[in-house]
Amino acid sequence: MIFIQQKYLKAGREMVACLWFLTIWSLLICLSTGTTHAAVYSVGPGKIYPNLQAVAGLLLPGDIVEVEGAAVYPGDVVFTRPGTPEQKITIRGIRRNGKRPVISGGTNTVHFMTDWPYSGPGGDHYVMEGFEITGGLSRGIFHQADDLTLRDIVVHDCPAQGILGADQGSGSLLMEYVEVYNCGQGTQRHQIYMATDEVHYPGSVFRMQHCYVHDGIGGNNVKTRAERNEIYYNWIEGAYYHELEAIGPDEGDGGNPNLAREDSDIVGNVFVKTRDFAVVRVGGDGTGETYGRYRFVNNTFICSSSAVFRLFDGIESIRMSNNVFFRPGGIVNILRKVDAKWTSAGELIAGSHNWVQAGSLNVPAQWTGTIVGANPGFMNAAALDLRPASNSPLLDAGTASPPDLPAYPFPAPLFPPGMHPPLRCLEITGSAESRPVDGAVDIGAFEFPDTAFSADQDGDGDVDGKDLSLFIATGNYSALQAFASEFGKSL
Repeated sequence: MIFIQQKYLKAGREMVACLWFLTIWSLLICLSTGTTHAAVYSVGPGKIYPNLQAVAGLLLPGDIVEVEGAAVYPGDVVFTRPGTPEQKITIRGIRRNGKRPVISGGTNTVHFMTDWPYSGPGGDHYVMEGFEITGGLSRGIFHQADDLTLRDIVVHDCPAQGILGADQGSGSLLMEYVEVYNCGQGTQRHQIYMATDEVHYPGSVFRMQHCYVHDGIGGNNVKTRAERNEIYYNWIEGAYYHELEAIGPDEGDGGNPNLAREDSDIVGNVFVKTRDFAVVRVGGDGTGETYGRYRFVNNTFICSSSAVFRLFDGIESIRMSNNVFFRPGGIVNILRKVDAKWTSAGELIAGSHNWVQAGSLNVPAQWTGTIVGANPGFMNAAALDLRPASNSPLLDAGTASPPDLPAYPFPAPLFPPGMHPPLRCLEITGSAESRPVDGAVDIGAFEFPDTAFSADQDGDGDVDGKDLSLFIATGNYSALQAFASEFGKSL
C-alpha cells in the first residue's frame, strides 16, 4: 500500500512539473512572437474606471481604453507606460449621441511623458483618437514621447499652447484629422508647437495631414523645430502671426542645432492670412536655425500685404513649384530674404510653374514657367471656396517635374500630391478625397475633376433630403460640407 501511494505521488509531481514546463514554454513563445492577451478598459461615469487617471498606471502593450462620450473628464492625465511598435496602446473616445468625450482643464490636459534623462521608455507607441480636449492652462496635449498618433481630435480654447512637442524626450508624431482653434498667447505660445529630440530620437518625423487649424489667438498656427516636417493636405487659416514657421532646435532649451539638418516638405495645403503678417517663416527665429532644405509644392496661398515666404537666419535651400498666390484686391509680396543667412553655397532657390497675381513683388528670378494673371479662377474666392472652376487658368498648368537643386537634393519628396485638403472643416477620419489624375497636374492644392458636384444628386430637379442622403452614402464629407454651406443646412 505504501508503495502504491508513493508511486502515485511521484506521478503527480511529474504531472505538475510537466504543467509548469508547458506554462512557461507557452509564455516564452508568446513573448518571442510578441503576442499577448491585451486588456480592454472601459472608462466612464459610474464605471469601475471613472476617468483616465484610473487606468493610466495599468496599461501594457496592446491594451485598449474605451472612453464613454457625452461626458467631461478631468485633465492632468499622464501616460508613462509604453506600448511597443507592434502593439501600440490605444486611447479611444466612443461617441454617444454624436458627442465625443471631453477632457478638460489641468496644467497639461493630456501628457505623453518621458522623464529625465529622456532616453525612454516613456509614454511611447500610443494612438489617441476621438476626443475633445480643452482648457489646459499650459498645454492641451503635451507630446514628450516617441511614436504618438493623434487622430480625430479637437483641441480648443487652451490659453497657452494647444499641442506642444517637448525639446527633450520627444520622437515622431503623426497628427491627422485634427482640428485646433482658439489657442495660443502672445509671441511664444502657439496653436501647434512641435519639436523632436535629436539626441535621444534621431531621425524623428513630424507628419501633419488632413488637419484644420484656424482662428489662433496668439503666436503661430503651426510652429515646428522637428528634424523632418511633412506638412501634407491641411487647411491652415487665421494665425495671429505666421500660418507656418519651420525652424531649428532651440539651443537654450537643451537642443543642439548642429546635430542634424532640419528639412520640411510642404505639399497640398491651403494657407489663408486673415491679418497682415507673413504667411510662412523658414530658417530660424533668432533662437534656432536649420540650415535646412525646404520644399513647397501644390499649395494655395491667400496672402496679406506682408511676404508669403519670410526667410530668416540659417537656411540652405528652398524650392517652390505649382503653387498659387492670390490676394483679393491687393498685391502679393512673394519673398523676403533680407534676413536670410545662406550656407557657404550661397542663395539656393528653385521653382517652376507657379501662378502669381499680376503686379506681384519680389518674384524669385530663379523661377521658371511662372504664370501671371489677374484672377486664379477659384469657384468662389470671397467664400474661400478655393477649388479651381472649369475655366480656371490653373487647370493642367503645373509641372510634372518640380525642379530640385541637384547638388542639394531634397530627401524623399512627395509627388504627385495624392489627396485634397479639407474644405475649411474637420473631415471624418478616412474621408479625405483622393486627388484625381487628369492630364497635367493643376496648380494649387485642388484638382478640378471631382471637386465640383451637383447638389441635385438624384436628378429629380429638386434639392432636398434625398440628395443629402445620397451625399452621406458616398462618405464624401468635403462635398457634404460644401452642400451644407450652399444650402444652409447644418450637418
